[in-house]
Amino acid sequence: MIKGIIICQARRITRRGRPWIDRSVNPNVDEWEATGEFPGRKLFKELGEIGALGTTKPIDYDGLGLDYSYAIAVAEQIGNIKCGSIPMAICVQTDMATPALATYGSDYLKKEFLTPSVSGDRISCIAVSESSGGSDVAAIKTTASRSHLAGSTDLVVKGEKCWITNGIQADWACLLANTSAEPSHRNKSLICVPLNLPGIHRVPLAKSGMLCSDTAQIFFDDVKVPKCHIIGEEGDGFIYQMKQFQDERLVTVAVALSPLQRCIDETIEYTRNRRIFGSTILGQQYIQYNLAEMQTELEAVRSLLYRAVETRLSGEDVTMLASMGKLIIGKLARKITDSCMQVRFFYKKIHLKCKFVCHSRLLKIYFRFFKFILLLS
Repeated sequence: MIKGIIICQARRITRRGRPWIDRSVNPNVDEWEATGEFPGRKLFKELGEIGALGTTKPIDYDGLGLDYSYAIAVAEQIGNIKCGSIPMAICVQTDMATPALATYGSDYLKKEFLTPSVSGDRISCIAVSESSGGSDVAAIKTTASRSHLAGSTDLVVKGEKCWITNGIQADWACLLANTSAEPSHRNKSLICVPLNLPGIHRVPLAKSGMLCSDTAQIFFDDVKVPKCHIIGEEGDGFIYQMKQFQDERLVTVAVALSPLQRCIDETIEYTRNRRIFGSTILGQQYIQYNLAEMQTELEAVRSLLYRAVETRLSGEDVTMLASMGKLIIGKLARKITDSCMQVRFFYKKIHLKCKFVCHSRLLKIYFRFFKFILLLS
């Protein structure tokens, strides 16, 4: 049932989103990857105009107010962008930096930060990871303590965040910081931090893949932020962030489906036309087996995703299914890109499969992280 709903919704979204991708994005991705940046403000504004940045966000804050199946349909369409950098930047805005704000934020915060993010007038980032702790969210060291100035209600933010997607272009950050001396799972708060405040310094980071998606290390040197910028209840930031991660995990799977399918489809087309030893490469039984196996595994991941969406829509906990999806998609992305590359050696750096081999390494990192989580479980 849910698969049919997502397919139907995807068709509606495709009528608006896919022409935009083919017209405004894909013809330019090679140039943007070469220069190391894409016109984020222009593209995000255009995405906001077609409703792609606020699919599930409340109507009162310029969102469409639709259910989560629409968000997955949008993510699958975003996967048709022929580089991983831009989908990652978009999904940070829609499914990492804003879900907690939309659910727990005050009316003031939603008007100030959510509405312009949904419309594409502002770019956001999620500032959680730190160079000292990596994926260990409980171990972050950045603090947001109360100002000692008489009569002040400001928080003073001090610390650093690393590997922040959209970190250079972003107008504001959804920042996770320690706001008390309570135990590590009860002392954190999510805070909306404008990134033009005094004391903020951003350093761009060079990468081997995802080249046109800006990534930054951000330093906060006694940055004063109003206490009312805390999202929801003070001290509940760790819980809010863990819930945000579930959306990010499912969207990661959805975005990866289209490029992986393209890798398989292009390989089938090439092997159908390329001859060797008196027959086509596709006529070789070993090649047929590999392609069939990859397609089967990809369809299994797709089914897992749709089951997770259905579970989420029913109000049940989706943590296990979301984690399973992100675990397997990282492993499968590496397998499919490697296998397709072996069928045909590509020497051109700009070729789709060459680019996705680099981009899929990030998914592989996710895979290794979840192997660690499984050990802890």
